[in-house]
Amino acid sequence: MTADPVLRPPMTADPVARPPMTAGPVLRPPVTADPVLRPPSPSRPGASDERPTHERPVHERPARERPLRERPPYEWRGTLRTLARRVDAATPEHRDRAVDALRAFAILGVVLGHWLVTALVPAGSGDGGRATWNVRSPLSFMPWLAPVSWVLQTLALFFFVGGYSAARSLRRPANVGGWVRARMVRLCRPAAVLVAAWAPITLVLMAAGVDPMPLVRLMLSPLWFLCVFAGLTALTPLLARCGPYAAAVAAALVACVDLVRFGLDGPAWVGWLNVPAAWAVPYLLGIAWAKGRLGSRRTALALLVGGAAAAIVLVAFAGYPATMVGLPGARVSNLSPPTTVAVAFGLAQVGAALLLRDRLARWMRRPFAWAPVALANLSAMTVFCWHQTAFMLVTVATRPFGRLPGLHDVPDHWSWIPARMAWLPAFALVLAGCRAAFRRFERNR
Repeated sequence: MTADPVLRPPMTADPVARPPMTAGPVLRPPVTADPVLRPPSPSRPGASDERPTHERPVHERPARERPLRERPPYEWRGTLRTLARRVDAATPEHRDRAVDALRAFAILGVVLGHWLVTALVPAGSGDGGRATWNVRSPLSFMPWLAPVSWVLQTLALFFFVGGYSAARSLRRPANVGGWVRARMVRLCRPAAVLVAAWAPITLVLMAAGVDPMPLVRLMLSPLWFLCVFAGLTALTPLLARCGPYAAAVAAALVACVDLVRFGLDGPAWVGWLNVPAAWAVPYLLGIAWAKGRLGSRRTALALLVGGAAAAIVLVAFAGYPATMVGLPGARVSNLSPPTTVAVAFGLAQVGAALLLRDRLARWMRRPFAWAPVALANLSAMTVFCWHQTAFMLVTVATRPFGRLPGLHDVPDHWSWIPARMAWLPAFALVLAGCRAAFRRFERNR
C-alpha cells in the first residue's frame, strides 16, 4: 500500500518582485546638502579662519604665534628644549664644558653662601640719628651649621678654574700685553660699574635717613676677591713659567705665616701676607692642570684625601675654627685672612674637581644641563658683583613692612633657616634684573 500523496496547490509567483541579489556595492541615496549653511568653525581641525592672527582668541592661534606666557605647559617645555638645543649648537667644539660647569658651581656657592649666612638686622638709630643696620650670621648663633660652609665656600675652586682658563688662553695670543689688558678690562669693568651705581644709591639712603656705611661695606666685601684674582691674572705670564711645585712653595709660605701669628704671637698684620699666597695655591694648580700635569687619578685622590685629612687635623687639634667663612666679631677666621685650613680645604676641592671632570664633561653634553651653565658663564662677574646688592635691595625695600621673618630678624633660631630660604626667589629675581641691566659691561668690545 503506497502513501497517498498530498496534493498541494502550485506555487505562484510572488506578487512583489524582488531583484536578484548580485555581488557589488550597496547603492545608497545621495546625501543632500544641509539646508542650513554654517560658516566653518576655527576650532574644527582643518578649518580655516580668514581673520588676522592678532584678532583671534589666544586659544585659536597657532602654537608658534601665541605669547610665551599664554602657552600651555607642554608648549613651554618644547620652547625651553628648543632654546637649550640652540645654546648647545652654538657652543664651539673646543669649549671645555666641564671647566665651565665647575666655574658655574663656584659662582653658585659664593652667591648662596652670602645669601644664607648673612643677615642684615635693623639696629635703631646710629650716629647722627640715622637708622643703621648690623650684620649678623646664623653661624655665630648656631655653630652646628658649620658643615654648610664646607659646601658653600667655593673660592678655591674659582681660583683653580681661573688659573686653568688663563693658562689655556695664554697659549694663543702673540701679544702678551694685549692679553693682560683685555683680561683686566673684563674683570674690572663690572666692578667699576657697581661702585659707580652705588653712588646715587648712597645719596638716596642718606636722604631717607639711613646710615649707608654698613651697606657699602657689605657691597665692597666681595671685591677683595676680585683684586687678588686680577693680580694673579696679570702675573699669569710669569706664573706659567713656574715648575709644578710652585703651589707647594705658596702653601708652605701660608703655614709659616700661621706659625708666626699663632705659634710665636706675631703681629696680626702678618696674616694679610696669606691673602695672595693662599689663593695662589689653587691658581697655580690650575695652571699645572692646563699643562697636563694633574691628569692622573692618583694625584687627584692624593689632593682630595690629603687636603681633607689636613683640614680635619688642624680644626680638631690646632684650634682653628670649623667654619670656612668669616664671622662677624670672630677672633680667628679661616677666610679673612686665609689660614692653612683654608688652603688644605682648597686642595680637597681641587682633588674632587679633578675626579669629577670626566663625569661632568659627559653630563654637559646634554643640552638641558649645558644651557644654564653656558648662560651663567656669560655673565659670571656680573652675578658675582651684584648678588650682595640684590640681597640688600630686597632687605631695605621691605623694611617699612616691619620685621619680616628670615629677613630682618636676628638669626638665632633654627626657624630662621626655612624663613630665609623662602626669600631666595626674591633675591634671585632682583639679581636677574641686575644681570639683565649690567651684563653688557662684561662683554669684550
